[in-house]
Amino acid sequence: MSIIPESELIINSDGSVFHLHIKPEQLADKIIMMGDPDRVTLTASFFDSIECEVQSREFRTITGTYKGKRITALSHGIGPDNIDIVITELDALANVDFKTREVKKDFKQLIMVRVGTSGGLQPHCPIGSYVVSEKSIGFDGVLNYYEGRNSVAELDFEEAFKKYVNWSPLHCAPYVVKADEGLVQQIGHDMIKGVTISAIGFYGPQGRTVRIPLANPDLNSRIESFKFGSDVITNYEMESAPLAGLGRLMGHKAMTVCTIIANRLAGESNSNYKGSIEDLIKTVLDRI
Repeated sequence: MSIIPESELIINSDGSVFHLHIKPEQLADKIIMMGDPDRVTLTASFFDSIECEVQSREFRTITGTYKGKRITALSHGIGPDNIDIVITELDALANVDFKTREVKKDFKQLIMVRVGTSGGLQPHCPIGSYVVSEKSIGFDGVLNYYEGRNSVAELDFEEAFKKYVNWSPLHCAPYVVKADEGLVQQIGHDMIKGVTISAIGFYGPQGRTVRIPLANPDLNSRIESFKFGSDVITNYEMESAPLAGLGRLMGHKAMTVCTIIANRLAGESNSNYKGSIEDLIKTVLDRI
């Protein structure tokens, strides 16, 4: 079995993985992920006991127990590039022997649920509703750097989308991936299910204009009217596609559920969404 070089997987002197700074024994098989480190603290406030607490950059990790379940709450920061770091390091923690640097013979599957906030793009996704990313479209290009990308992507959907919105060749090629079907049913059986776009940024890449004009000002209107079979694009965020895609490539179960804090069609937003995200976190803790 081949040894993973130090340059490919950096392990800190204390035996923790490079960015997350957690050790293999500190990671639970059930993981609730969120962008904001403060939401990790909120999640852990519902735990019956806390086993460990680690902070490194924007990555905050607390592992504990909730109603008899061992769960890790972890913040991934903002953006798809962070997801590439977090998922790769979580997988290594579960499936690489940090002493020998070899892949373990017995694969350990992780269950990863991202809880986030999002902007709705359809009338049936009002502020305060919960939307499960049954499918995600990655505008970030992260998955395109990995072998096997086409084996987990919805290629017909991708082609139809690019053609309909007149996709610019200057952008990364979009990829379309499904979340884990069983996990979607387990967590989001009574929630809105839809197609989520993971953007590469918050402002221009999501069609927001502050001072710089957009290169493709009609892109959002095309996105909102796009249909593929019964699928319509329900919301924008920045992490669901690389999470679902890398999760599938690595053999883990992954999905995203967001509370809608803005409706882009109506031009409305709600910056005071603490209660809504708190209720969503409690629901995920009960169902994971």
